[in-house]
Amino acid sequence: MKLELIPLALLMGLVTYPSRAVPLLMGRVERMPPFVLAYLRLVGPAVLAALAAVNTMVPVETLDDGTRHVAFHVGIEWVAVGLCLGIVAKWRNLLVGILVAVAVVALARAAGIAPV
Repeated sequence: MKLELIPLALLMGLVTYPSRAVPLLMGRVERMPPFVLAYLRLVGPAVLAALAAVNTMVPVETLDDGTRHVAFHVGIEWVAVGLCLGIVAKWRNLLVGILVAVAVVALARAAGIAPV
């Protein structure tokens, strides 16, 4: 762990805290304007999608000499993300979408189709 990242983590917490605390501080979520409810409802999926996109498309590999190699990657993970998006769009079930995506990648890696 790098200690110089601690201030960055604290700053990130301060920046994201208001969007997470608004429902608790307002008391009643149903009194909030519809655009605020829509925003709050979409924050979680947007953050999850951003994390999945970065980890799927731009993996970081640590080489034997300790250097880090960042490269654009196309692989089975893209298929899994596409399946997840399709399932979530059709059935509105994020859990099933994620489980299917994980299963596709795990089976492809176990079968030797995709690298570990």
